[in-house]
Amino acid sequence: MNWFNTIMEDGRVKVFDPIRKIYCALTPEEEVRQKMLYYLVEQKKYPSGLIAVEYSIKVNNLPKRCDIVVFNKEAKPMMIVECKAESVPITQKVLDQAIRYYSGLNVEYLLLTNGKTMYCYRIDMENQKIESLNELPNL
Repeated sequence: MNWFNTIMEDGRVKVFDPIRKIYCALTPEEEVRQKMLYYLVEQKKYPSGLIAVEYSIKVNNLPKRCDIVVFNKEAKPMMIVECKAESVPITQKVLDQAIRYYSGLNVEYLLLTNGKTMYCYRIDMENQKIESLNELPNL
């Protein structure tokens, strides 16, 4: 895949997203998202065809968008990835946001990152628990 290609358009830097196959504004959050996509595809070897970016969902009948959703080999949502700009700390508020998104997709994993720190959680619905993981799951 072709990562981190940028262009200048209308006085703004845009980066090519190889998953969506479009150029988008290179905001601080988009930079973190592109680095996370690179990590998922190139290092964790998640198939790019099982990854959706800015995936639309409904939460309490309100339209929302997940930064990244990873699907399993059965094409079911497996993980929500919530990306924040490096300047935004990963707090309980960010986890709460991801949990709200979880309610729209019922995934097994949540991943929160600001590019500097990354937290991965497994949701155990049977026991009503969220457990912290040391590394991302394999597909």
